[in-house]
Amino acid sequence: MPSTPYTSERPPRPESNDQLRARIPGWGVDLDPRDRPAVPKERLDPALAGAPGEFPARQPEEQPRERSIEHAELTPVFGTSCPPKGLSGVIRRYAYGQYSEGRAAHWLLLLAADRVDTVESTLRSFVSTRPDNPITQTGVLSEFTHHGIGSRFGRKRADVNHQWLDPIIVGAPWLLAGALAYRIARRVAGR
Repeated sequence: MPSTPYTSERPPRPESNDQLRARIPGWGVDLDPRDRPAVPKERLDPALAGAPGEFPARQPEEQPRERSIEHAELTPVFGTSCPPKGLSGVIRRYAYGQYSEGRAAHWLLLLAADRVDTVESTLRSFVSTRPDNPITQTGVLSEFTHHGIGSRFGRKRADVNHQWLDPIIVGAPWLLAGALAYRIARRVAGR
């Protein structure tokens, strides 16, 4: 059976209880089981230490995957549908390689990577033979055919406060790409 980074045993303490009690005032006040109301639940039963059965076979890691620095190795099964790629992949690998999951920087970098991935996907769409269609693929037509505008008023919806930003966020990349294409076409036609 391969070693697993997920165990129910507590790691060994670098200092003894007496050393900690001498160094930290009040340390160990709950060491006596009679002082803790949750003691029956804290008893370690090795039979209940984890999921029943054998440790699952490991999925082969064909390309490096992001792994939190808190864990010794990847979980036995992991997603491969969207491997990190491009600049967003570099940002994701940096977030996982440098910061703990308990740090805000880790999650802010992952949010930034998502935004960069969105831009990369839009740019990739522009150079493909079938670019994205913002009219049909964003659901903007359903605003007019399924009472979208009427549902925004008088219902105390949370998204009403920022709905004015939605056309800018969705439409701005398309308008910029259209303006750029127009300028390129004029330059080419002028030659």
